[in-house]
Amino acid sequence: MNALPQQDDAEPSKPAARCRAHKFGGSSLADAGRIRHVAGLMLDADDPRQVVVVSAMQGVTDALIGIANAAAEGSDWRPALEALRQKHLDAANALLDAPADTRDWLDAQFAQLAELLRAVGLLRQPGRAAFERIQGMGEVLSSRLLQAHLRARGGDYALLDAREVLVVQPGELGVIVDWEQSAKRLAAWRTAHPQARAVATGFVAGGKDGLPTVLGRNGSDFSAAIFAALFDADELHIWSDVDGVLSADPRLVPEAVSLTAMSYQEACELAYFGAKVIHPQTMTPAIARGLPILMRNTFNPDFPGTRIDADGGAGGPVKGLTLNAGLALVSLEGAGLIGVPGTAERVFAALHAAKISVVMISQGSSEHSICSVVREADAAAARDVLLDEFARELGSAQVQGVQVVPGISVLAAVGDGMAGTPGIAAQLFGALARARVNIRAIAQGASERNISVAIAAEDQTRALRAAHAAFWLSPQTVALAVIGPGKVGAALLDQLQAALPRLRSEANIDLRLRALATSSKLWLSEHRDSKDWRTRMEEAPIATDLSAIARHLLDTHMPHAAIIDCSASNAVAEHYAEWLAAGIHVITPNKQAGAGPLERYAAIRSARAHGGARFRYEATVGAGLPVISTLRDLLDTGDALIAIDGIFSGTLAWLFNKFDGSVAFSELVREAHALGYTEPDPRDDLSGMDVARKLTILAREAGMPLSLQDVEVESLVPAALRDADRDGFMAGLAAMDAPMLQRLQAARERGCVLRYVARLQNDGSARVALLELPNDHAFAHLRLTDNCVQFTTRRYCDNPLIVQGPGAGPEVTAAGVFSDLLRVAGALGARL
Repeated sequence: MNALPQQDDAEPSKPAARCRAHKFGGSSLADAGRIRHVAGLMLDADDPRQVVVVSAMQGVTDALIGIANAAAEGSDWRPALEALRQKHLDAANALLDAPADTRDWLDAQFAQLAELLRAVGLLRQPGRAAFERIQGMGEVLSSRLLQAHLRARGGDYALLDAREVLVVQPGELGVIVDWEQSAKRLAAWRTAHPQARAVATGFVAGGKDGLPTVLGRNGSDFSAAIFAALFDADELHIWSDVDGVLSADPRLVPEAVSLTAMSYQEACELAYFGAKVIHPQTMTPAIARGLPILMRNTFNPDFPGTRIDADGGAGGPVKGLTLNAGLALVSLEGAGLIGVPGTAERVFAALHAAKISVVMISQGSSEHSICSVVREADAAAARDVLLDEFARELGSAQVQGVQVVPGISVLAAVGDGMAGTPGIAAQLFGALARARVNIRAIAQGASERNISVAIAAEDQTRALRAAHAAFWLSPQTVALAVIGPGKVGAALLDQLQAALPRLRSEANIDLRLRALATSSKLWLSEHRDSKDWRTRMEEAPIATDLSAIARHLLDTHMPHAAIIDCSASNAVAEHYAEWLAAGIHVITPNKQAGAGPLERYAAIRSARAHGGARFRYEATVGAGLPVISTLRDLLDTGDALIAIDGIFSGTLAWLFNKFDGSVAFSELVREAHALGYTEPDPRDDLSGMDVARKLTILAREAGMPLSLQDVEVESLVPAALRDADRDGFMAGLAAMDAPMLQRLQAARERGCVLRYVARLQNDGSARVALLELPNDHAFAHLRLTDNCVQFTTRRYCDNPLIVQGPGAGPEVTAAGVFSDLLRVAGALGARL
């Protein structure tokens, strides 16, 4: 068996093929330009012997069927036939320098076709032979055009009319080839046509009765496989308009990749479930002879395409995924079914008698129910025949009924490597669960080559994308919304934009920015684009509607959605429970949720638990420092908390590290505000409420039902400035200078420094205040904006565990939020 030709010049040469068969579909032969392109490919090919099987020009077969039906109905079919005639004459004129012979031949063919249609019109009911003769004329016409053009360009090609060579007869499972008779006829034809190359009509054949017939669905592909076998070809190349076999439908999964190789069995499984691979019937001759099939792209001929053979090549356990839509679930349920032999046989016999095809079956080990997935159009008939078959059991209440659930799709994961590989089912089911897709029925063959699940049709695109990403066939795609593109939000968006190319190529993550929102304006993106987020914000916005953001993210059919709240808004936090319940991940540095009303906090945690979405808020305490995760690690590993002490405000840390009396305290506050170290209103820092919120978050993380009002807070804001507007407060800052200088001097006299400290004890008491600390204290010699958190626990009682680092500034806070986003992506299956 010859391997697929490689482009590497250093690779040893391989034996040339004795003969190659090629098949071109209708899209490859749509017009004269494309026929000319196909001819060029074949003339340039290095095949010693070559048989080229062709379909009708694009749209011609459907047009012929429409004309035949019009004739049978007594409608005027002549304009449509004339349009087809002109289409082929135009192609002949464009392809041939001297088209007279071909034009005369075309005129004769259409004259015969017109006579046949007139007869159909008189009978008003075309016989099978007449209808199939009309239906198969497209291939007869296109093969003549291609062969004449090849000869005009110097190619010595014979024209093989399959109706004169192939002998077939209908069978219950499809057309049956009479290989012996076909081989004899081909031998006679080759004696009369000694050329090394030939153009053959696809789709059509001759019946046992000597009348023309057609090969049915995907007949041209089947023709190609038959001729490849009869010509003893080494390879069969099937040319279409895609780069081989794709891992999923690119209309639903734009990230679908072209597969290098797959086995016959993998191709059959994918094709059965509706993937555009190749019809299993087509592969029958190839499988019997070990004939490799190469799926190629006419419009990208340098691409090697997909090789289908007995081996299947290397690759992951799952080669591809496919969807079969338009289905319904029909379930027969009843306690009387348990342990009764022959129940399944009766179900399938009844459906078979009604000519209803079963796409998938599933039966629990309890035997209480048997589920069959059928075409939705057959669901009512399936229900009726089962009700009739089990009427006696229904009357005696042994069977409770027949249930029909419409709107079902079947998602199938296919791959030879699934056999014997543990965890494949778990990987698939986990991906669907994370994408909020409910599974209605499951089936897996004993070969372990296929796992099929029945799901709601409305979830099919999201399910397909989630499964595709779960097996690393494409990146994990997350639809993102960012609320609050202020200092932290802007820094985050810049970090995201810079990291996206690396994340896509190295970490298998594709983060799609779908929405941006301020307190009053909202920008929604419909498609993936490369616009800078600032450019996007220059476009016309709409009024902010927080519920609309969630709807927009969920309407994308992307497998995952996340909202990043970089605001400090209590109103935004009100929506967290709603978003989490809908399966949207929430990531935030906003402390309003973690420190807000206990009732809302409990609702958020409940929504997270039941909705399956992640709630990440590491940046609410310590910006980019791992404060919350460290506390969780201590508690989750069985340690017991004694106390938490900390400098939780990078703003206040900076102020009291800088405050030495040489510069007025009010000037330092203004400088911190200008540097972005403070909240938009510095009183949120100076009042101690920001620190109190962080302490409340940690208390709740430790399991204490603490509310913000339970924290004893010392405010540094003079009473006269607490109710002023922000501008008034900033103008009156000098009122703080004298009291703060006095406290600084008093601390120095006692050999101490001033630090704003939070303390939580295991009895639930919590306090934040400006304290005098000795010069040798861990909090006395910090870098300017450092947070420093000291965990005193049963394990760390003599020497507390300290987490220290920058705790303020847009960049580090944004990095903390970004880290949370990556943790969520990692939990979804990204390779981090």
